[in-house]
Amino acid sequence: MTRDPFTRRNFLERILLRLFHGGRKTEEVAVREFVLVAAVALLVIGLAFWVAFRFVRPAPPDDFGISTGSDSGAYHFFAQRYAELLARERITVEPRVSSGSVENLARLADAKSGVSVAFVQGGVGNAAQYPALVTLAALYHEPLWVFYRGERELTLLSDLVDKRVAIGPEGSGTRALALALAAASKIADKVQGFLPLGGAEAAEALIRGNVDAAMFVAGPDAPVVQRLLRAEGVRLMSLSHAEGLSRRFSYLATVTLPRGVIDFAADLPASDITLVATTAYLVAREDFHPALVSVLLQAAGRVHRGGGFFHRPGDFPVGREGDFPLSDAAERYFKSGPPFLQRYMPFWVANLIQRLLVLLVPLIAVVIPVMRIFPAVYTWRVRRRVFRWYYALQRVEQEASTAPVPERARELLVELDAIQDGVSRTHVPLTYSDYAYNLKLHIEMVRARLERLSAGG
Repeated sequence: MTRDPFTRRNFLERILLRLFHGGRKTEEVAVREFVLVAAVALLVIGLAFWVAFRFVRPAPPDDFGISTGSDSGAYHFFAQRYAELLARERITVEPRVSSGSVENLARLADAKSGVSVAFVQGGVGNAAQYPALVTLAALYHEPLWVFYRGERELTLLSDLVDKRVAIGPEGSGTRALALALAAASKIADKVQGFLPLGGAEAAEALIRGNVDAAMFVAGPDAPVVQRLLRAEGVRLMSLSHAEGLSRRFSYLATVTLPRGVIDFAADLPASDITLVATTAYLVAREDFHPALVSVLLQAAGRVHRGGGFFHRPGDFPVGREGDFPLSDAAERYFKSGPPFLQRYMPFWVANLIQRLLVLLVPLIAVVIPVMRIFPAVYTWRVRRRVFRWYYALQRVEQEASTAPVPERARELLVELDAIQDGVSRTHVPLTYSDYAYNLKLHIEMVRARLERLSAGG
């Protein structure tokens, strides 16, 4: 028993056949033309979405690493604050302890380190050394604190000659700055010893008298700074050459710690203290996702926007180039604020909607026009099957109108038979069958004229 070939068609084709009524051949034509036009339309729509995806960055990751400094330093403290704020936006921030800014830059330069953002002290690197890094924000002034023991007041870096000085471990920004200033003061080879101690370890060594002085580059809120400002027997150096040092080193500025600002009741400090300060920057890899730049800077704004000992409220964070160019995403943020949707809804919701809006562009610009012209193209394709015979019939009819001789009329009848045979083999959907019937009527009209002519009429 022979099976009907139509029973072997796939499910989609059977569904399409149900959309068109008529004979078997007309259904096949309808399906074939429909599928062809639909395939072209889908190709155009797919191409539009592909182009849109080319302009849509991948979804931002939901976690990233940030390199800080010692676990007792301000960098690590601020990173933990960022992590708390971004956890509310379903973003996990992993603070990574390090020896300081130099190591932080090395981690950023290493794509396999797992670090995308880091705190970096101004003056320890530059764009020539690390071309793939960008600045996200300047966060706050970061003074150089020189604490020392002894009765005699010290005001010059050269006063540290023959003393044991803790300047931070290898890879720290404090050590890099201390060595640069020691070289400028010509004491690099006269100090009794530059010891690789930093953070809480250096503070403990100074309090116990194991070192004579200790240098720290940190914000005034850093636990180690707060501890030493109140430590018995420890004094803070007021640098007489602060202005001169800031002129020699472009990344330094002169700042003043006002009398009593630490503790008015205890009159701490007992006099104005002049310091030199660099700036703490938030630095990232240039491929750090722009969406994360915005939400990270919002967190930084909440942490650093208040006033401090060395700046007024609102002065920081600020979009300012440091040793590296300012990120384009950061520049947009500081000019226009966070994206519109992020102002009113959680980050992950706003980011999802923004990505969907980008994909709606091809839907509006391409899909709707394609769907509007789809019926017209389909109609043209079906009518074309009939109209190509109209063109042949028109040529025969025009020649018949010139009163040909009977021999030529009989030749035209042969051509007309070929046209009629072609029309008989041309199938169109039932909806368009009137075109075929009209064509057949016109053929009979032309045939009648040619038969009269062929008979000598």
